[in-house]
Amino acid sequence: MEPALFFFWAFAAVTVVGAVGVVVMRQPIHSALFLLLSFLGVACLYVLASAELVAAVQILVYAGGIMILFLYTIMLVNVRRQRTERYLHRQAIPALGFGFLFLLVVGGVIVNEARALAGKMPAADPKALATTVVNGVTVAGNTQAVGWMLYRDYFLPFEIASVFLLVAMIGAVVLGKRTMERFD
Repeated sequence: MEPALFFFWAFAAVTVVGAVGVVVMRQPIHSALFLLLSFLGVACLYVLASAELVAAVQILVYAGGIMILFLYTIMLVNVRRQRTERYLHRQAIPALGFGFLFLLVVGGVIVNEARALAGKMPAADPKALATTVVNGVTVAGNTQAVGWMLYRDYFLPFEIASVFLLVAMIGAVVLGKRTMERFD
């Protein structure tokens, strides 16, 4: 087995385990941590697919920003665990069984289609570097092309969006502080 295929299956398994953990965990904080594991697994899959920019955005936006938002929401709701409460949902075992059956069916279809396409596709040259022409300038790779477009052609909208996000963050902090002062 070649290393790329091994790492693909390993990161795919990490992603699926994280997704299952989100669904079956009873405590919201445990579900959020499994969601973080799933986000990181997807980012690793993006790196394997040579989409480094998308992987960086996945880590920064989802594993960073969205997870912080989820954790703040969980902390503000202040869900407490009862001693008599079960660790997993009652439906976790049947759901895992149906999920495994679904995985077998979908996996079988994907493997059959991959085998059928393997004979039809020409082999790709791994040493070829993708180049793109952006406004008459040749850039190498996806990240450089997106950066060139973002900071040259769309600089003003990018800065306006960053100011809007800053204002929204300050507004959320102010509103959250007011709400917490009422409860104290």
